[in-house]
Amino acid sequence: MKRQDRNGFTLVELLVVIAIIGILIALLLPAVQAAREAARRVTCTNNLTQLILAVQSYEGAYGVYPAGTVAEDGPVLNVAAGKHHNWLIRILPYLEETNTYNHVDFNVDVYHENNAPVARIHIPSAQCASDPGVPAEINYSSYAGLHHDLEAPIDVDDHGVFFLNSEITYEDISDGSSQTIFIGEKITENSDFGWMSGTRATLRNTGTPINGTVNLNDRFRTDVQEQISPTKVGGFGSYHPGGTNFAFGDGHVEFLSENIDIHTYQQLGHRSDGKLLSRDF
Repeated sequence: MKRQDRNGFTLVELLVVIAIIGILIALLLPAVQAAREAARRVTCTNNLTQLILAVQSYEGAYGVYPAGTVAEDGPVLNVAAGKHHNWLIRILPYLEETNTYNHVDFNVDVYHENNAPVARIHIPSAQCASDPGVPAEINYSSYAGLHHDLEAPIDVDDHGVFFLNSEITYEDISDGSSQTIFIGEKITENSDFGWMSGTRATLRNTGTPINGTVNLNDRFRTDVQEQISPTKVGGFGSYHPGGTNFAFGDGHVEFLSENIDIHTYQQLGHRSDGKLLSRDF
């Protein structure tokens, strides 16, 4: 009896095809991930644009930029005690969050139970899409205002735009708003007090290199978080490879490399040092 020929793949051929598909997928995944990160970075840039425009709108309405944080005396410690109403709260009406703003109780501190419902509110423009967030009941901010050019506690005589009881005007920024950082990204840690808190939760400085404040692998470790000094503020950082997005006073957003010269970086954090600034960064 004549044997009929069968059409189909042998086991070896099938394995070869699967291997080729696997290689193609492996080659494609980095490109897909890069495209996703590029999209998240654009979203982050848009968030910072909204924040800096809101800050400018506040200044246009009141003649001063919003205070970085509010307290009876300083320096501001990294503890959940003190009024600590921050710059983000003040610009809520300019982020289409007027209803949220109207529910803030300014007579008590931001940690009071009266403000707990507001602290749980998600502010879309305050969170970067690349930031995985923290496992906490309160909502956090991926962005922080700049309080100082050096690593120092948040106080009334800082050189940034947002600091303790600050009332900085446009004229106070003598170095030029286009050369002064206002807002930047930060690495959110497990000890974060949330987007309402005028502590290191929403204020940072240029005294520490970009991405130099906390190791990403340590941000949820309780033992590491407990080692942070009550007066430690820290610098900016992000989940974007190679650097961090910053919003400048004139409204433009710029991605600064984590390898930027530290002296140039600190100059960008000082509103009025009077020094010539090299733009080679």
